Amino acid sequence: MQYAGDLVSTSAAPRAVPWHLLAVAFASTSIIVGGMWDISWHRSIGRDSFWTPAHMAIYLGGIVAGLSCGWLVLRATFAGDARERGAGVSFWGFRGPLGAWVCIWGSFAMLVSAPFDDWWHNAYGLDVEILSPPHLVLSAGIFGIGLGAMLMALAHQNNAGRTDRLLQRLYVYTGGLLVLMLATLFTEHIMLPNQQHAPAFFFVSAAVFPILLVAIARGSASRWGATGAAGVYMAVSLLMIWILQLFPAQPMLAPIMREIDRMIPPSFPLLLVLPALVVDFTLNRLPADTGRLRTWLVAVGGGVAAIAVLGVVQWFFAAFLLTEHARNFFFAGDLWDYYIPPGAFQYEFWGRPLAAGDAGWAALVAAVSSVAGLWWGNWMARVRR
Repeated sequence: MQYAGDLVSTSAAPRAVPWHLLAVAFASTSIIVGGMWDISWHRSIGRDSFWTPAHMAIYLGGIVAGLSCGWLVLRATFAGDARERGAGVSFWGFRGPLGAWVCIWGSFAMLVSAPFDDWWHNAYGLDVEILSPPHLVLSAGIFGIGLGAMLMALAHQNNAGRTDRLLQRLYVYTGGLLVLMLATLFTEHIMLPNQQHAPAFFFVSAAVFPILLVAIARGSASRWGATGAAGVYMAVSLLMIWILQLFPAQPMLAPIMREIDRMIPPSFPLLLVLPALVVDFTLNRLPADTGRLRTWLVAVGGGVAAIAVLGVVQWFFAAFLLTEHARNFFFAGDLWDYYIPPGAFQYEFWGRPLAAGDAGWAALVAAVSSVAGLWWGNWMARVRR
């Protein structure tokens, strides 16, 4: 990897966004849209074929990322000038941007998972959980492409002198898609409002979100990187909620326990913009010459405060989502999988509520996650390749 000052001009002049950055941003978008669509397909229709449109959107993203980054590596290795070769990371004699290598690895993992997933469904039927063995491989590949897309946008942002607004926004956009990917991966633990008073919701949120928000904020040239990424997470989630409900659907696999005539959308997204604002506001108050110890303490405080804010706002918002006022097109409340029989559980919180001891453990997890996020973000702020 390359660090600040090691190579490439840091001219502040705006520049055109390279096509390969747009390609990997499209790939990352196609994958997460396809993934959310596929989950809705399972919940509304069941799995009738590998060749569903949702699967095609997922694997289109993997193919676009793999081919565009593969071409970038081959061009830099065999047709690039000294500057292009010097701006790449070497692997097995080939040279290319760090993010491109991560995307290529993710594309391979996704394509390998496809026949494994098809065999798994033919052998065992519909997945009971999102994280089945083939889906773990697929998820690793999806995360790789999302991370690679963000790293490619990050390197271009840093090489542009961290002043190019378009590159800043592309980095924030790809970071927001990465947040959405991980939130979707942990859907079964944090996304249903019925779960959002239980300790597991706070533990998982404390582990996942501070590391992402602090890292994205620290790596961003914008003062509101974490807030922008959280906004992307919420905007894409809301669009998928509203669009999916427009399409008719009919269950195709037994047992059919509910009347379904429309696609079942994801749950309403977490109100992540508020904790992201806390992270940005906290880190923005640090002067440039702040010592290392104070920086770490402030980052930890910001991450813990962000989870506290998320916990408070989501506690009350989850209660609202269980009421009849949320049973409409906008909030998409009380929409359940066709194979889940109706019951009083739909309108109740599950498990025991958070206790004081649980809150202490969640704060500790958030502190560790924030430290990891600051370390990662400091590294990202120096990435040039």
